[in-house]
Amino acid sequence: MENRELEQIIKDCSKGKSKAQELLYREFAPKMLGVCLRYSNDLSEAEDTLQDGFIKVFQNIKSYQFKGSFEGWIRRIMVNTALEKFRKSKNMQVVDEIWEPDPDSEPEDTTQNANIPLDILLEMIQKLPNRYQMVFSLYALDGYTHNEIAEVMDITVGTSKSNLARGRAILKQKVIEFLSEKENNLKIC
Repeated sequence: MENRELEQIIKDCSKGKSKAQELLYREFAPKMLGVCLRYSNDLSEAEDTLQDGFIKVFQNIKSYQFKGSFEGWIRRIMVNTALEKFRKSKNMQVVDEIWEPDPDSEPEDTTQNANIPLDILLEMIQKLPNRYQMVFSLYALDGYTHNEIAEVMDITVGTSKSNLARGRAILKQKVIEFLSEKENNLKIC
């Protein structure tokens, strides 16, 4: 979609034109569903977040000032909608202790060049405990800093770092298990 066309659609959406809203939804829903999936336990929850997010997009589209990426603006609304749902669900059990990796353990290189299908990796992220999933997604996938994560999740910076480290450790173990299982399946064939 060209910039001029997108700009006109945004202006029409701000006037409440349903055809423009439909065009905007069709253009951005697939990408935003991917964003919502990173913060959800399953597709149904992600679809609910997507719908709630687009309601907010249409309610607030008049505030978009045509500065910066419109897609980034929508993405921020989707992430904030997911965070809001997460806080309301009371699934967040904050872990305050700071976890440090064992300095005696040697890092394994088996995950460095792992070729894992995106859907499998997303499923692994979705199976993380909710607090780790949220921090991991915000930090690793959406580029939030630990200070920003601490602010939006109402936790300390240390807790954010700890949850990220724990989430990464769990993911790394899941990746190692997946690769080991994949390797065993290849040996059987």
